[in-house]
Amino acid sequence: MSKKLVAYFSVSGVTAKVAREIAAVEGADCFEISPEAPYTKADLDYTNKQSRSTLEMSDLNCRPAITGCVKNMADYDVVFVGFPIWWGREPSAVDTFLTAYDFSGKKIIPFCTSGGSGIGKTAERIQSLVGDRACVDTGKRLGGEVSEEDLKIWTEGLTL
Repeated sequence: MSKKLVAYFSVSGVTAKVAREIAAVEGADCFEISPEAPYTKADLDYTNKQSRSTLEMSDLNCRPAITGCVKNMADYDVVFVGFPIWWGREPSAVDTFLTAYDFSGKKIIPFCTSGGSGIGKTAERIQSLVGDRACVDTGKRLGGEVSEEDLKIWTEGLTL
């Protein structure tokens, strides 16, 4: 049986809720990807071309500092990575997390929360960040309200 981790980035709490539900269904550990400087409402104003999130997301190489670390990443075989969709992809803080570890031999399963945007080509981007020694699943967009039964159906259909 593989050891699983659910790592997630959440600002509003929606992704955190879904991540905890996936962890409960999968018997996985949880790790919150937390920015060193928490986002303010002004930071998240996507209509402002100078807001922090807009500037970060416009630079594909941006790696904002995050706090904490997964001390035993080598112990995990499967890593679910959750995030809201920002500008059609994973937030830069998630990129910081993904480039901080060696995911060789691991299965990465992205999931996003969004009111309507799909997961797009996020899996391809994640694959480019972690390298070809990790296996990145196509992932799934999950709404803020997802039933335990739906999560079980989704995760049972994954090749872990």
